[in-house]
Amino acid sequence: MNPRDLLADLISIDSVNPDLVPGGHGERRIADFCAGWFQTRGFEVHRLEERPGRPSLVAVRRGTGGGKSLMLNGHVDTVGLAGYAGDPLEPTVEDGRMYGRGTFDMKGGIAAMMVAAARATERPLRGDVIVACVADEEHGSFGTEEVLRHFTADAAIVTEPSHLEVTLAHKGFVWFEVEVGGRAAHGSRPELGVDAIAKAGHFLVALEQLGADLADGPKHPLLGTGTVHASLISGGEEASTYPSACRITLERRTVPGESPQQAEDELRTILDHLTAAVPDFRATLTRGLARDPFEADPDAEIVRTLISNLGEPPVLRAEPFWTDCALLDRAGIPCLLFGVDGAGAHAATEYVDLASLDRLTDVLTGTITQFCG
Repeated sequence: MNPRDLLADLISIDSVNPDLVPGGHGERRIADFCAGWFQTRGFEVHRLEERPGRPSLVAVRRGTGGGKSLMLNGHVDTVGLAGYAGDPLEPTVEDGRMYGRGTFDMKGGIAAMMVAAARATERPLRGDVIVACVADEEHGSFGTEEVLRHFTADAAIVTEPSHLEVTLAHKGFVWFEVEVGGRAAHGSRPELGVDAIAKAGHFLVALEQLGADLADGPKHPLLGTGTVHASLISGGEEASTYPSACRITLERRTVPGESPQQAEDELRTILDHLTAAVPDFRATLTRGLARDPFEADPDAEIVRTLISNLGEPPVLRAEPFWTDCALLDRAGIPCLLFGVDGAGAHAATEYVDLASLDRLTDVLTGTITQFCG
């Protein structure tokens, strides 16, 4: 029942996401560990594993009836271990910090929500307490999507690291691929060839202008504006041949009020203009993965309950990156993000501030008791 000891156990388990690092161990061993931990404390345990070897674990303590249910959600997968300074699976404590891969992102949040759920339910509550330790947030978030096909709740807290600040919004994103067409020909026959890479340059200039226009546009009070950037580019075959195609992968980051369709329409407008204005310009646009932005209602009961358990005026903030909060919100579950302090997510050195881990556990314990009791 000590979050520090539990975190040390979690850190020592390799749970690298194999979709990020081929050959990564995945979530099987850590799900086994969490299942045993919850079972010894009287929780009902559910293992969800639509993708073999990639389980999510849901632990439930049923209420006596008549109360509201609360889901605590966090991911147990991590990014890779290569390049970490030291042994990433050996938790090390120094100057009030615990170091190791995943201490900050986000096994600290996992340890806090597990211990808080166990502490809060030592005496019966009226509402159900649901703890979702999910797979794959670092890649495609199929873990939370699978959980939401089987479980719901009246509210949720995602314990991604937030420096003990109440996070009420984050950006979404949409990925696109633009393929600009050309015509292959020998480099000595310019009258026969169309240079797809040069034509793609017109699009890249227009994309940069779109980014500038977004930066000058309406701003979300916590997140600012949406953004766009080119991420990958490829084209051509050899120095003596006009390239027949040039492919550009780009990312559009969205703020609340912007949709994937809006982002697609912006790009189609650019491509339609270039097709009409630039000789021999032609291109296709394909939308890839899209994730909605998230914005919580600051007056939602779960937000007010957590803030009341802080015991001090909250710092309200937003995150530029995407989290599973958006999936919970889309499923109709009011939620917010609240987690530990520390640093080094995805970096060569990663740590959690241990005092913040204790503080998070206490705040979650009080919030569960008040909301579900």
